[in-house]
Amino acid sequence: MSLAESSGLCNFKKEWWVLTCPTSPIVSRLSLCAELHSSASQGGDQRVRTEPKRTGESTGITAQKRESRAVISQKEDTLGLLLLKSGVMWLEILLASVLGFVIYWFISRDREEILPFEDGWWGPGVKTITREDESIRPFKVETSDEEINDLHQRIDKFRLTPPLEDSRFHYGFNSNYLKKILSYWRNEFDWRKQVEFLNKYPHFKTKIEGLDIHFIHVKPPQLPSGRTPKTLLMVHGWPGSFYEFYKIIPLLTDPKSHGLSDEHIFEVICPSIPGYGFSEASYKKGFNTVACARIFYKLMLRLGFQKFYIQGGDWGSLICTNMAQLVPRHVKGLHLNMAFVARNLSNLTVLLGQRFAGFLGFTERDVELMFPWKEKIFYNIMRESGYLHIQATKPDTVGCALNDSPVGLAAYILEKFSTWTNSEFRNLEDGGLERKFSLDDLLTNIMLYWTTKTIVSSQRFYKENLGQGMNQKHERMKVFVPTGFAAFPCEILHAPEKWLKSKFPKLISYSYMAAGGHFAAFEEPKLLAQDIRKFVTLVEQQ
Repeated sequence: MSLAESSGLCNFKKEWWVLTCPTSPIVSRLSLCAELHSSASQGGDQRVRTEPKRTGESTGITAQKRESRAVISQKEDTLGLLLLKSGVMWLEILLASVLGFVIYWFISRDREEILPFEDGWWGPGVKTITREDESIRPFKVETSDEEINDLHQRIDKFRLTPPLEDSRFHYGFNSNYLKKILSYWRNEFDWRKQVEFLNKYPHFKTKIEGLDIHFIHVKPPQLPSGRTPKTLLMVHGWPGSFYEFYKIIPLLTDPKSHGLSDEHIFEVICPSIPGYGFSEASYKKGFNTVACARIFYKLMLRLGFQKFYIQGGDWGSLICTNMAQLVPRHVKGLHLNMAFVARNLSNLTVLLGQRFAGFLGFTERDVELMFPWKEKIFYNIMRESGYLHIQATKPDTVGCALNDSPVGLAAYILEKFSTWTNSEFRNLEDGGLERKFSLDDLLTNIMLYWTTKTIVSSQRFYKENLGQGMNQKHERMKVFVPTGFAAFPCEILHAPEKWLKSKFPKLISYSYMAAGGHFAAFEEPKLLAQDIRKFVTLVEQQ
């Protein structure tokens, strides 16, 4: 083989590789085709320009031209065929990918998955061989002079830092307003009276998976003859407690006495999340919302309820959602006033702006609550999520300070009751706290954290759920029980119906509430009670 032939063969192999290799950029292939075409054209033009003058050489050169043209033509045909085959191959890959995605989408979009129902032991040490005590014991909230005196001494010794001028609640809790709260807490707040009020509903405790679980169980005071109450489990979040439900319970258990229809009368169970209030905290790492949902389900079985309704906001919404994923046949209906849909790809549609709102399935009310998205979503998340990063990474560090100072604890928690009730309250000197709540109610909730020393364990719940990354199985699963949602206008982030339907295919009720924010049962008990009743009506009609 001559040097020229060897060089030509090498060039041909190189060209064939560029055209057929799947990893070769399309631009390289097109450039090579253009180069070949240009070479062929230039070769033809050159042959015309360099036609020999001497007749004796004409015949040999003409034969050489024909042979060259034939080689070039053959080469172009071969490369063209290879390019065609390559294009067909890529088209087949594209069609196969699209078909595979469509098949996966149809198969998985409504596939009813159930979370594995495992078992756990969250008590100290190793689980004992003996059967766990399943007795249900009455419990009573108590206090003492020692507890109250210690509180007062700590309040008296607190050192305040003056706020910046005109800072209002933009830097956190304003210490000028904090002085008023401390004065009331120290001199007027009657903790003994509030303890008596807490005991107006029956309290109980029972051991489940090694932990003492606290709950209140409220039955209807009067039930019409022949009627059976509907069972409702209500779960709180952070920084709330079972006390959030004290105003809504009578509207559900005794509606007629409060101007509501007695079509639906409920028997209400409100447990404390382990590590909150009077429920014992886990001694081991890993106690998350799924474990809590399983414990609360076992609680309901222990109370004799096989099927029941569940309702929650904040962590309570995720705990109830997990319960519906664990034991869907036992959940008659799921009602939420907050939803976790972070892994939903439809969330990205908000970036397209309000111009395409209608096309993307957003209503006019959705647009009002979400746009401009930079202010109402992005900046709002940046302003209000600092606590979350701390509690999802190093909860014990800040917890040391909060567990030692009642004033620090009050400022930390009450700031959430300000901005989570209405983000505009940060523009007020008093944070708008007394516009929706009484100081007695707010301080009673604080005392449930202070007297039980549970601020640290309550914050650890963030690390157990968020500290390992947002990649847990339940986040990818849909919920296939009848679902209702109450969208309160001042909730931290608005969740449109369009987003919820991808997570909750059986969403049968979606309501734009007239008022209220994050602590719905605490702020607007009547509105929430009415929406729960509306939802239950729809479920019962199915």
